[in-house]
Amino acid sequence: MYFADTTRGKNYAKDPAVVFFGGRYLMYYSVPPWGDGRPHDGWVVGVAESRDLDNWTKICDLPRLTALEENGFCAPGAIVLDGTVHLFYQTYGNGANDAICHAVSRDGIRFTPNETNPVFHPAGDWTCGRAIDADVIPFRGRLWLYVATRDPKMEIQKLAVASAPLDGAFRRDEWRQECSDSILQPELPWEQKCIEAPALCEHEGRLYLFYGGAYNNCPQQIGCAVSEDAVHWKRVSDSPVLPCGEPGSWNSSESGHPFVFTAPDGVQHLFYQGNSDHGRSWYLSRREIRWRGGVPVFE
Repeated sequence: MYFADTTRGKNYAKDPAVVFFGGRYLMYYSVPPWGDGRPHDGWVVGVAESRDLDNWTKICDLPRLTALEENGFCAPGAIVLDGTVHLFYQTYGNGANDAICHAVSRDGIRFTPNETNPVFHPAGDWTCGRAIDADVIPFRGRLWLYVATRDPKMEIQKLAVASAPLDGAFRRDEWRQECSDSILQPELPWEQKCIEAPALCEHEGRLYLFYGGAYNNCPQQIGCAVSEDAVHWKRVSDSPVLPCGEPGSWNSSESGHPFVFTAPDGVQHLFYQGNSDHGRSWYLSRREIRWRGGVPVFE
């Protein structure tokens, strides 16, 4: 599978999130500005559909829902709960003021925003308060929200977590920050100054968090950590579990921004972005996750 949005005159799609809804697969992803001088031109969320997870057809771009998205919105995280698609996405273009918003849909296309948006950004002297790259997972009766943030100097990208009652409306006042410091920050040489794009799944009763290590095209590669309680994490390896490709391959500049999709048959797929030209184009692809001794492997 290789997918790119061509509506802007180039091959470009980033930040995938996938659900199975209404008898089809829906993929939400980031689309860049048109770049033609139109008013309020910024990043938006595109939507594509598939019947087989391999062949994707674009349906539309999601419209801006409120004035919060005036400068752009992107990096969606998506989940189906009780027959409703919940989209968690970031505002864009506001620096340290970017935060996570929430919207719901009964058809996967037309969304209604949460009236309390933005619903979450982290607080504390360890963070600048920015929140991007949302992903959520139900665990022990709560919905856990993982985001990327930065240090107060806006240099180091790292992760934070909050949770809300699973039977709630995910309003701003329902989210409880579950950390007083970053739950995962760059420590290994290949992670450089960035851990971002948390992507969650459950396997044999434990939570696994895939992440993009290093900023885009530095190169970003995909690592993984495991947790028993959703807050404390331990890396499964000191090396990327999914590195960038060899020179000449489609993802030689990056394998990054993962998302884990568990299909109706129980098979888990890692969607991710990549390119071979240092970001002039971006493609989305997927790999089936296999498990060996509690460690994800890609064959």
